[in-house]
Amino acid sequence: MQHGKYRFIVGFLVAPLVLYAVFVIWPFIQSIYYSFTDWTGLSPDFKMVGFANYTRMFHDDVFWKSLEHSVYFVVLLPLVTLSLALFFAFMLNVGGRRRKGAAVTGVRGAGFYKIAYFFPQVLSIAIVALLFRFAYNPNDGAFNGALKAVGITWQPEWLGDPKLALWAVMAVLVWSTVGFFVVLFSAGMASIPKDFYEAALLDGAGRATTFFKITLPLLWDTIQSGWVYMGIMALGAEAFATVQIMTVGPGGPAYSTTVLPLYVYQSAFRDANAAYATTIGVALLIVTLLFAAVVMRLGRRERLEY
Repeated sequence: MQHGKYRFIVGFLVAPLVLYAVFVIWPFIQSIYYSFTDWTGLSPDFKMVGFANYTRMFHDDVFWKSLEHSVYFVVLLPLVTLSLALFFAFMLNVGGRRRKGAAVTGVRGAGFYKIAYFFPQVLSIAIVALLFRFAYNPNDGAFNGALKAVGITWQPEWLGDPKLALWAVMAVLVWSTVGFFVVLFSAGMASIPKDFYEAALLDGAGRATTFFKITLPLLWDTIQSGWVYMGIMALGAEAFATVQIMTVGPGGPAYSTTVLPLYVYQSAFRDANAAYATTIGVALLIVTLLFAAVVMRLGRRERLEY
């Protein structure tokens, strides 16, 4: 029986593992291999150049700028997005006033607010980036128009100022993703027994106390997973698409918004240097793995069950 059971399990696992190896593991191996060549991406001819691409990368100022911006994304985006999502979810599920027959409830209209927060998830990130590109227009954009309407004469060039451009892009990513985590955290909070909150209220605990003593510990696993997801998103396609569509250059002005995924794309398709692009891709892979490992290590704590 045991032998038959293992054969049954292996039979189900073989096909997925083969597909994973062919479409995930093998491209990683190929990328590492090509990073030691001078392949242009346009010709099948190339030769081995050893660590020349890595030496170039370590002396490349644009690479270090891109890495710095990606670190900002991977640290600040999850911090701001998850903090806002936790606050909104807590208010929608627990932060309302007491009502008849319910000691713990959310604010009025919580269902509508959840739909409103989640709405940006319905839109493609390309559409969101394009809409905000128009909204950031210094001449007739919505933001500068709003500043004029309230009598503020300061009219910043949101995407044309190297000091503002990166933060303007990050604000768009926060706006477009916070709703997803509001819904995710709301689902987690709905599974927490109301008895915990009611007991805390009877003991005189306020909203801040119930959040830090009940909600946060019991949602910790969900928050940790969300942090990893947000970090990978900030190092991947979401950040690339937003910067590519919104910024001048793209990645400008003066490389002030260039991130690692964009620099990989530019090296491969603009500069026709696929080998150097794969080298930067290897660096991006290492950064992503280090980020996930650090978050999982720092977020490790005793699992709470209820």
